[in-house]
Amino acid sequence: MSAGPTRVGMFGGAFDPPHRAHVALARAGVEQLGLGKLYVLPTGDAWHKARTLTAAHHRLHMAKLAFADLPQVQVDGRELERSGPTYSIDTLRELQAEHPQAQLVLLMGEDQAAGFTRWHAWEEVARLAVLGVAGRGTGEGVAALRALPGVRVEALQMPQMPESATDIRTRLTTGQDIAELVPPAVASYIESQHLYQAT
Repeated sequence: MSAGPTRVGMFGGAFDPPHRAHVALARAGVEQLGLGKLYVLPTGDAWHKARTLTAAHHRLHMAKLAFADLPQVQVDGRELERSGPTYSIDTLRELQAEHPQAQLVLLMGEDQAAGFTRWHAWEEVARLAVLGVAGRGTGEGVAALRALPGVRVEALQMPQMPESATDIRTRLTTGQDIAELVPPAVASYIESQHLYQAT
């Protein structure tokens, strides 16, 4: 019987909608950090988001479409099923129990890294997982994390990618094209479901 992957990744986010930079980060994590499996987890009740997220079933479906070409990725809806706020530490504990022999790697963008010490139970997050951080050229987020005691950081080499979900939602509400910003299947789904349109 196989012992399973030795490195298991976790990549959480609203994915509202998932875009090309999300996919690039997942691909870089798999390739550069040697992840045998990567869980992509659309967040449930995001404690740090002031706005209301798009319905969970839409975000889960879009994530499955966005990451379909990465065989190591498993889009996982467990955080959508939780009641109350969604915290990364809860999912990391579950993944540790499911993969007791694996080293856990938590993927994040440098913008998330900059606010890491505001995360719920961040010290335990850092104890359970290596932080795989995508640099945006400045490296400030990576440097700040490395300065924290007990935090293990591995930087991902990625090109500058300007995509942001906020920008994509704004473009959609004003009728602008997003074809260059999201995977084609995601663009088709957004159009078919009439998501992010101005009401």
